[in-house]
Amino acid sequence: LPAMASPSLLLLALALGLAVAAKSPYQQVLQHSRLRGRQHGPNVCAVQKLIGTNRKYFTNCKQWYQRKICGKATVISYECCPGYEKVPGEKGCPAALPLSNIYETLGVVGSATTQLYSDRSNLRPEIEGPGSFTIFAPSNEAWASLSAETLDSLVSNVNIELLNALRYHMVDKRVLTDDLKHGTTLNSMYQDLPIQIHHYPNGIVTVNCARLLKADHHATNGVVHVIDKVIATTTNSIQQIIETEDSLETLRAAVAASDLNSLLESEGQYTLLAPTNEAFEKIPRETLNRILGDPEALRDLLNHHILKSAMCAEAIIAGLTMETLEGTTLDVGCSGEELTLNGKAIIANKDVLATNGVVHFVNELLIPDSAKTLFELAQESEVSKSMDLFRQAGLSSHLTGSEQVTLLAPVNDAFKDGLPTVDSNMKNLLLNHIVKDQLSSKYLYHGQKLQTLGDRELRVFVYRNNLCIENACIAAHDKRGRFGTLFSVDKMLTPPSGSVMDVLKADHRFSTLVAAIQSAGLTENLNRPGTFTVFAPTNEAFRAMPQGELNKLMGNAKELANILKFHIADEILVSGAVNALVRLKSMQGDKLEISMKNHVIHINKEPVAESDIMATNGVIYAVNSVLQPQALRPQERGDEPADPALEIFKQASALSKVKDKKKIISVELLKLHFAPVYSRLLARMKENSGGF
Repeated sequence: LPAMASPSLLLLALALGLAVAAKSPYQQVLQHSRLRGRQHGPNVCAVQKLIGTNRKYFTNCKQWYQRKICGKATVISYECCPGYEKVPGEKGCPAALPLSNIYETLGVVGSATTQLYSDRSNLRPEIEGPGSFTIFAPSNEAWASLSAETLDSLVSNVNIELLNALRYHMVDKRVLTDDLKHGTTLNSMYQDLPIQIHHYPNGIVTVNCARLLKADHHATNGVVHVIDKVIATTTNSIQQIIETEDSLETLRAAVAASDLNSLLESEGQYTLLAPTNEAFEKIPRETLNRILGDPEALRDLLNHHILKSAMCAEAIIAGLTMETLEGTTLDVGCSGEELTLNGKAIIANKDVLATNGVVHFVNELLIPDSAKTLFELAQESEVSKSMDLFRQAGLSSHLTGSEQVTLLAPVNDAFKDGLPTVDSNMKNLLLNHIVKDQLSSKYLYHGQKLQTLGDRELRVFVYRNNLCIENACIAAHDKRGRFGTLFSVDKMLTPPSGSVMDVLKADHRFSTLVAAIQSAGLTENLNRPGTFTVFAPTNEAFRAMPQGELNKLMGNAKELANILKFHIADEILVSGAVNALVRLKSMQGDKLEISMKNHVIHINKEPVAESDIMATNGVIYAVNSVLQPQALRPQERGDEPADPALEIFKQASALSKVKDKKKIISVELLKLHFAPVYSRLLARMKENSGGF
């Protein structure tokens, strides 16, 4: 670029440089293998080999350190990188492979069987002659893995079937791995039938779901890529596969009922996790009939089995999360030779290729949350004990029907001391754990009011570290079902009953406090609508005070009001909001410090006897001590703390006046003993008085 090039030209040049430097995922993984093998000489690549198999992989950094492929142990071996060979007596692989035609190259790169069959089928003259071709050559092991029947049908009719099969593995142009873009197709040299290419982020490249083993071997008339399977033509869409497979009869009827036929016939690249007849039969008949009879639930069910992109089994060497058409995700992984879904090996037949994707047959139905009842959602959550209570209370109909509700279900840990007895009071309490309308926690806001089936009003509190409904805080992500949403909460919810004053009056532990509030003239405050947090001293707390001090306090309405206001904050703080230290401003003006220690709430370092006593205008904590505002420290000047040297001087003066000669202590002796402090005191006095 000229010296005076504009900034825009410089940016363009930089962008072009980055574009040129960008490598495909396969090339990045190959480069990593080169780096791992460089200590063994030039052009040496490190590969991971599955123990007990011949399967080898160029891997990324993560797999390298884990030393596993599909959860199975690997060993590291070192071999020549693609396109290079050893030289006797020299380290590494310093020599490039001889450049010859495709036919000769096949024998060099480990595809001698393909070379043999190209000779038998009269393909040899074409791949020895001039031209520009790419051949995806099955390895020797790939040919050997074919069934005897399939191999015999190819070889016995060499001039037709075998030639056609080989030409389907070829493209009439030079194609390197950088040109093998994900989701693209190449027209083969057999009737221009398409070959599907997938180039995955982990560096795996597949051709009709066959994995590239050794890529980019240059020849004088093209390129050779070695693959791990013999690929076959495919002409059926996913929908056509469903229609022709006897084991997918129930799926076929479900797809027709949900009008998904057109989607599964359309162009695209999908993965269908096709539930077999056996998979449907495993579902309780009542559940299956409910879903099949509900068009929306059925559509969600089927969309949950369709991934948004084609995923060949060979591309999965570790766990990954994939999005479905329903908008949910599935954990797709592998364990040895088996594919897994959400950790379970339920794939019965994999890599059935279609023109618009790939089909894997699964022998278990994957029911999404959006097609489940609240009871079905609860079966996969830590709320089974809550469900027992709702059953015993006769409330199952609210949780299995089409009523739109939100269930606040306490987690099992909330019942460590056992389940409560289900009586009429408990039934009413459980009804107040069922909120009218189907909610989502991400749309809840602070101060929102929720109506329950028990005709009570619940408040929403949003804190920095928690989202709470009354005293119960949400303990897990929502589970949104067909008609209901499940909120797992950390404890049984306590609906508010009366104002703060009503609650205090109804509890005999607070009779002294109630009298004190009335004496201090604060009754009206605590009866009015508001958002109070009250740290309520119990009768025991008042009894613990010295009698004289208590009498003095009770006899001074102003001081009593001041002390009581120190126990009240003008905002609601439930215990679930307290993780670290929380500071609230009291109505008296000083700060209150609330903390959690050993699962017990502390206020100003004093343990709380009981938390989360809910009222319509606040929350009450029972405390067994009367809290005192921080006393003001004595000060000599208004702008700085009192100097301890003054106290020493006073002590020295007092001692010097003692008449008993045996107890007289010389001021001079004290001055000597406290010399540094005494000197500072004299300097202070001199400064303030202008001299002695």
